[in-house]
Amino acid sequence: MALVLSILDQSPISEGKTAKEALQETVELAVRAEEWGYKRFWVSEHHDSFHLAGSSPEVLAAYLLAKTKRIRIGSGGVMLSHYSPYKVAENFRLLESLAPGRIDLGIGRAPGGMPRSTIALNNRRSRGVEIFPEKVDALLKYVHDDLPEDDPLYGLKATPMTETKPTVWMLGSSGGGAKIAAEMGLPYAFAHFINGEGGEKAMDYYLKHFQPSTYNKRARNIVSVFVICAETDKEAQRIASSLDYSLLMIGYENESKGTPSIEKALSYQYSRYELARIRENRKRMIVGSPGKVKEELYKLSERFQTNEVMLVTITYDFKDKLKSFELIAKELLS
Repeated sequence: MALVLSILDQSPISEGKTAKEALQETVELAVRAEEWGYKRFWVSEHHDSFHLAGSSPEVLAAYLLAKTKRIRIGSGGVMLSHYSPYKVAENFRLLESLAPGRIDLGIGRAPGGMPRSTIALNNRRSRGVEIFPEKVDALLKYVHDDLPEDDPLYGLKATPMTETKPTVWMLGSSGGGAKIAAEMGLPYAFAHFINGEGGEKAMDYYLKHFQPSTYNKRARNIVSVFVICAETDKEAQRIASSLDYSLLMIGYENESKGTPSIEKALSYQYSRYELARIRENRKRMIVGSPGKVKEELYKLSERFQTNEVMLVTITYDFKDKLKSFELIAKELLS
């Protein structure tokens, strides 16, 4: 079975570069991804971050739609617990009106940042994560004009009115998202690049407990993973050292100033504990030559019972990132 490949880009900022440059790279990657044959291009939501520039996926998605023609554009994802479901529905119905049939609305319940940004996003109130399922239900009703007659807001429309609707995806890195997606009959995307443990179990639960809905008659699923591909395994490992170091530094308060250079990563003196953490982080990555990456992607798809894999690639040099996606496309999408 042929794999379907998509991309999630977080607009990572390399050391010495600016957020403006990172966003320009995201735009260039989206244009190239369409040329290479990738199915979707999603952008993420992160707040108060020095190493990821994407803070507003709906705004970035609108710009990407203007630069592309066919590839599906979406959010990976909108952190719905911060926002009004009605406003999110309007944002994405507006995008759908601009590019009918090309919009994915990926939603998640993570904060997307540290506690201070969560406080600011919620105007110093509770984030209300406990009512997340209610927000998802409300969002679906607004997106699909499905408010029941006994709802106090019956008759309310999320505008603009569109013949087609954005596809709502539930995102998750644990069993919680899988449960909600299964119960509400939503497509589900598991973030293996965030959590390298337990993903197969969450996906299996989703597939076994999926309840067909008026929005989706059958289960649909994606797994997303860190991938770095180069001409040789050795070169791919060398490039991946930047990501190894970067993930390590994110765990140290105030240490991450962007994706470090390969030279900086290779010269760092890692402790035994840090080397163990890197080995653990590698469970979330596929690193190697085109042939090896192809083999590992197929294995991953089998483990997660899906034919669509979403790739997340972070490198210090943008040229290495472009090359990685191009090599994979030539190996699997040609």
